[in-house]
Amino acid sequence: MPPPGLRTSLRVLASRERQRILNHRNFAWYDRVRLFAHDLMRPLALPFAGGVFSTVVLFSMWLVPTYPVRGDSTFDVPTVLTTEATVKGTAPIGTGGSDVVVDVIVDGQGRMVDYTIVSGPSLLKNEALRRSVENTLLFTEFTPATTFGYPMAGKMRLFLHSSHIDVKG
Repeated sequence: MPPPGLRTSLRVLASRERQRILNHRNFAWYDRVRLFAHDLMRPLALPFAGGVFSTVVLFSMWLVPTYPVRGDSTFDVPTVLTTEATVKGTAPIGTGGSDVVVDVIVDGQGRMVDYTIVSGPSLLKNEALRRSVENTLLFTEFTPATTFGYPMAGKMRLFLHSSHIDVKG
């Protein structure tokens, strides 16, 4: 007959061995998964990073030349809050050989409302030259002054240079 403590010792040893096998089986599963992931990720990580980097570089090279460039528009209002009135175009004027400086008040539609002669003494004396300047100012096209992009009345200084047209024949 076996000794009395042998049976208990064998049961304790069997229990410990069973526990060791169960623990080793869990660790073996964890080790296999870790090894599989490590072996899988190492060969894929470098090509993946290279693909992302090359995609970013190629996309940025493609995007820059195809980005639409805005053309220069003559109807664009500058980003300042206000703009001054300007002259679109005027005809040559005969001022009797002298230059004339005129302050012109322009309404919101771009038409002359009033004018003041600043310099040009011969123009003040000669009524025909004054009418010629008035007609020129009446038929001159102005771009009205703007505030926040909306046209409004404004004042501008206009320099009229004398011109001569000689027709021989």
